[in-house]
Amino acid sequence: MSSSLLLRRLPPRARLPLTPTTRPPTLSHTLRRYASTGPGESVDKQGKEGFKKWVVTPAKYAAFGAGSIVFGLTAFVGILFIHDAMTYKSQHIDRVPVSPLALNPERGGPKNLPVAQEFMEDQEDEDARKIADKPRLVIIGGGWGAVATLQHVNYGDYKVTLISPQNHTLFTPLLPSAAVGTVEIRSLVEPLRKLLARVRGHFVLGEAVDVDMAQRLVEVKSPLPDGKFEHFYIPYDKVVIAVGSNTSTHGVPGLEHCFQLKTVGDVQRIRKRIMCNLEAAALPTTSEDERRRLLSYVVCGGGPTGVEMASEIYDLLNEEILRYFPKLLRTEIGVHIIQSRDHILNTYAEQISEYAEKKFAREDIDVLLNARVARVEPDRIFYTVKDGEGKKIERELPAGFVLWSTGIAMNPLARKICERLPNQFHSKAIVVDSHLRVKGAPLGTVYAVGDDATIDTNLLDDLLDLVEECDTNNDGRIDMEEFELMSKKIRRRYPLAVQHFEQIKDIFKQYDTDKDNVLNLNELARLFQEISGKITALPATAQVASQEGKYLGKKLSTLAKQRTTFEQNNVDVPDDDMYYKPFTYQHLGSLAYIGNSAVLDFPGGYSLAGGLISLYLWRSVYWSEQVSMRTRALLMIDWIKRGIWGRDLSKFPVLSSEDNPAKPGQRVIKYW
Repeated sequence: MSSSLLLRRLPPRARLPLTPTTRPPTLSHTLRRYASTGPGESVDKQGKEGFKKWVVTPAKYAAFGAGSIVFGLTAFVGILFIHDAMTYKSQHIDRVPVSPLALNPERGGPKNLPVAQEFMEDQEDEDARKIADKPRLVIIGGGWGAVATLQHVNYGDYKVTLISPQNHTLFTPLLPSAAVGTVEIRSLVEPLRKLLARVRGHFVLGEAVDVDMAQRLVEVKSPLPDGKFEHFYIPYDKVVIAVGSNTSTHGVPGLEHCFQLKTVGDVQRIRKRIMCNLEAAALPTTSEDERRRLLSYVVCGGGPTGVEMASEIYDLLNEEILRYFPKLLRTEIGVHIIQSRDHILNTYAEQISEYAEKKFAREDIDVLLNARVARVEPDRIFYTVKDGEGKKIERELPAGFVLWSTGIAMNPLARKICERLPNQFHSKAIVVDSHLRVKGAPLGTVYAVGDDATIDTNLLDDLLDLVEECDTNNDGRIDMEEFELMSKKIRRRYPLAVQHFEQIKDIFKQYDTDKDNVLNLNELARLFQEISGKITALPATAQVASQEGKYLGKKLSTLAKQRTTFEQNNVDVPDDDMYYKPFTYQHLGSLAYIGNSAVLDFPGGYSLAGGLISLYLWRSVYWSEQVSMRTRALLMIDWIKRGIWGRDLSKFPVLSSEDNPAKPGQRVIKYW
């Protein structure tokens, strides 16, 4: 093969340019050059690029990520050290100014008790002295209504004092979860003093036992370390009653053997009993009948609290027993719900109630509908049902645990107030107007929110006043034009009656029985009476109490600003309804936990039942409703712990020297 033919076959880069001064390359030189610059060099280059792409670059990013993590952790630990160095330091305080009346209050009032006109922190600094001269706002209670009122009062508008028998507020919707160890009870409480710090308020640990509206004094019974009680007065310019309600007994005997679910102590007692029953049932000496009784959990009441408590107990028994207890116990557990109505969750949409009942049927949770508790004994519960002929039949259930969660009753303070005031006809709550002012009390001084209050829906109380205001021609009758004016006033005074005054012309024609195109007093009275019977009172729920508290807090701050303006112009302060709208409730929906899922009932007929979406939506709502970021963080941690490690099954014995006195040097351990 000639050299010229070989050069034509070689790649262009293997050829050498020919110039007049250079000799043509020889064949051996060309082959050596081709061998040194051919495909081998291209392969090495691609290998280097691949090594850089798949090894060097990821290593750089990994090193950068690891460095960032180390830097972040180092910075976090450093911030903690700096915080500790700035926080944990001793401070010496000397010569704190205190009013003599704060240390030695004067006596007065109808019982000649000490009157707390001043508090020890009123003179601490300039801001405290300014607030001490503001109108005195006293909030009685520490629940949803009281906390919502406190959180929406502006700083500096009032000298705020909160009275509560507990020094914390409690997130009650998650109490069933805390009772079985899904979340910790500490994650559901927030100290009231921390909430009061925003408005430089005062906290008084005690129970409000009476309100003297003539002298504007609240009588407080405060506990002392030796078990005794100290009685004294706290004066007020405005007082908010938010003491909640008690559990209704319905006249059932033996309720001392039942548990309730309203306080931290209730949660601790329930958790202790559940774990004690499980441990006792696992003992080799426990008989089969006793074991079945210990593992029988009965919930009286098919509302949200009862349903959630039954679901949480079932989840605990179903999940934790299979992991950590003898599996035989799983076959002998029984969870029962006794409901006096046709359905559980009867205030929810019908499809939600049916879904919950079907789910409980699949999980062997026994739902007893149209059943009423007859009596409760230490080891069993008796209830009655009707047979096909309508006759009552009494049946019994062995029970190792009974929760009573049915209905509400009036708080003792609310009852005492109602007994002293006129126009207080309700048997379970204080009657308030649409501005949440207690009816019969001095106008604009006494308010009530939450479970202890119900908004008046009796239109007949304002019949004569409305006729006088709307009868423009003074003929003692109301024509169509005057009735439109009357309807506007009714809708403003009674927001709950708005939907009943939409078709004004139809209502006017319906009650104009004599067809004379006017409504006389008798026709108006019948109209008002029938519509009053159709108005549905607001339920005693946390959502209602929270909205009432928010409304009242904003309203009181607005009143404070208006009061300052009126006082500067030497004008008497008018009533609340002159410059603030009445309370209007906006239902945001109802939700309930039914065992690793939830049901949600939204306004407008929308509902969601079952699935992870409903569960996480349920958690999101309750997480967002926490009163502080601290409780939000703790609650999130509890849910994460439960998901990874399960529920906390530990039970601590109670050291007691009161129920079982011990001899000197002896320690009594109370397990049950």
